[in-house]
Amino acid sequence: MALTDVQIRNLKGQTAAKKYSDAGGLHLLVTPSGSKLWRMQYRFHNKQRTLAFGAYPAVSLADARKRRDEAKKHLAAGLDPSHQAKIEKTVSRTSNETTFAVIADEFIAKVKREGKAAATIAKKEWLIGLARGDLGKRPIAEITAAEILIPLRKVEADGNYESARRLRSTIGQVFRYAVATGRAVNDPTGALKGALIAPTVTHRAAATERDTFAGLLRAIWAYDGMPETRAALKLMAILYPRPGELRQAEWSEFDLDKREWIIPAERAKMRREHRKPLPDQAVAILKEVRKLTGDGARVFPAVHTRQRPMSENTLNGALRRLGFSSDEMTSHGFRATASTLLNESGKWPADAIEAELAHAGADLVRRAYHRALYWDERVRMAKWWADEIDALRAEKVDIFS
Repeated sequence: MALTDVQIRNLKGQTAAKKYSDAGGLHLLVTPSGSKLWRMQYRFHNKQRTLAFGAYPAVSLADARKRRDEAKKHLAAGLDPSHQAKIEKTVSRTSNETTFAVIADEFIAKVKREGKAAATIAKKEWLIGLARGDLGKRPIAEITAAEILIPLRKVEADGNYESARRLRSTIGQVFRYAVATGRAVNDPTGALKGALIAPTVTHRAAATERDTFAGLLRAIWAYDGMPETRAALKLMAILYPRPGELRQAEWSEFDLDKREWIIPAERAKMRREHRKPLPDQAVAILKEVRKLTGDGARVFPAVHTRQRPMSENTLNGALRRLGFSSDEMTSHGFRATASTLLNESGKWPADAIEAELAHAGADLVRRAYHRALYWDERVRMAKWWADEIDALRAEKVDIFS
């Protein structure tokens, strides 16, 4: 006779374990301690075997019967239910070990081992965090493009189109890492190209016209604010580094005798050391700054503490006080100004200008080759550019004609 829930609840443990049959080989084993364990007996290849389904009431009568029926389907197909149960358990365990969250954590650990900048790592962690709620617990090999679109649409709904684009890219990096380590077979983010709203590109303002740049230079050299800020603006014009590279510069990076500045890889945007030639004008400015800050590590420390670099808003704030709006000039705009005017001069190869700007080349070998090949030319170009700045400030000649 088939078992009932009422009957099962009333069963008590006896001096010896006792079986209570249901049907189709399913029975409940009640131990002396009172535990109620589901078992199924079956024959496979003429051998008597037992399959365990768990304990009652965690596994209900209905669940036990469902598992019995699944086992019978395996038997009908010529498969051993016990072996299939082991396979399913392994798959389940493997799936739990290869969720998106687990793979993403491994990917971040890899990025850290590669020595990426702390800001880069923090950005990736933040972006991945936006997807964890929707994708974190899912086995990465089972995630579809449609599922990935869910967290992307949430970011997009807040109007953060650029963040949505970067999130798609970062999720793709996690998937490609999973593919490379054998936990996924493809990167579904490729199917989402064109699915997101394209962000509006805002170009950084720059004074790329000769007369405008000349006026800016005269204003900088006449700036009556903090001398360190004035010096930093001068060096931005002469050397056109990335603003963060100059703000965070340390005296140990400069060799004024050799006339060079070596920006370490951990601070350079392209994650490789960048060597810049220093013309006489830059050396003279740095010597003056050294009288002010040379007793510390940083060339341009913050106003209130020398433990931190100059604020990223200091240079832009100075440009605003000089009368240049954010639509006319930014600290990053010095790079665009130099790139435009150096190229327009027709005196320097485009590759030499790109090497001086520390832009990425086609590949690592080509970049290394060009840095070495154009060093002497970059030294001459640095001198020429600094002299042209002096000429522009004095309005001596129409130098870009």
